[in-house]
Amino acid sequence: MSTLRLYVAYISVALRSDLQYRASFALTALGRFLITMSGFIGLRFLFSGFQAVKGYAYADILLCFAVMQLSFALAEGFARGFCAFSSAVRRGEFDRMLVRPRGTIVQVLGSQVDVGRLGPIVSALAILIAGLRIHPATMTPLRLFALVTMTAGGVLLFVGLFMIGAAICFFSIEESSSINVLTYGAKEHGKYPIDIYGKGLFRFCTFVIPYTLVQYYPLQVLIGHSDRALYALYPLGALFFLGICYAFWRFGVSRYTSCGS
Repeated sequence: MSTLRLYVAYISVALRSDLQYRASFALTALGRFLITMSGFIGLRFLFSGFQAVKGYAYADILLCFAVMQLSFALAEGFARGFCAFSSAVRRGEFDRMLVRPRGTIVQVLGSQVDVGRLGPIVSALAILIAGLRIHPATMTPLRLFALVTMTAGGVLLFVGLFMIGAAICFFSIEESSSINVLTYGAKEHGKYPIDIYGKGLFRFCTFVIPYTLVQYYPLQVLIGHSDRALYALYPLGALFFLGICYAFWRFGVSRYTSCGS
């Protein structure tokens, strides 16, 4: 069985398991849907008293918010195994993964597939569609391409950060809460373009954790502030960042010693 087919099998098993309790599944998905929508409502109330934030109108911010929420929801839904990896280390489950004839990455990803994350994905898609409908800029092939790369790049970036958080567990057993600042914190602050936070944070989000590559630059094309096609390609830099995260993961695996559980 190929790696992709194996991961699809993991998703199928998780879906069948969750659907055994359909009411619970539906309520969980609904609750997560409403949590994301509450962020949208808060944004709407904010702009009831302002016309723009540093040159960005409500429709601009709405698109930024929707894409970042969608990227995070997809990453968290399908890479949940990294988020819950510390428990696998403590219970000795990772020891079993190492002796199986499959890569550790696909096993970790498949260990915590959370199909209940469909709620945030659906709500983010709904907000994105609403944002595209009210935005005054005409949709062009370049803007559509920027939307796709921005979303995909965001997913890769968040998956990479989740991977780093999981790799830290090889050295500390417990996951580092500091990584949450770069994941869940970025999800919240990422609803606004990075440049509104000042030059210091903008530089950090360019040269340390490349949020600007997947958020700020493609957003300029998406909202019609720039027609530079190169900006729509910047999110592909998330592939390089993911490679660095994977190298750190491999380094952690090479240094791993069982915690004895």
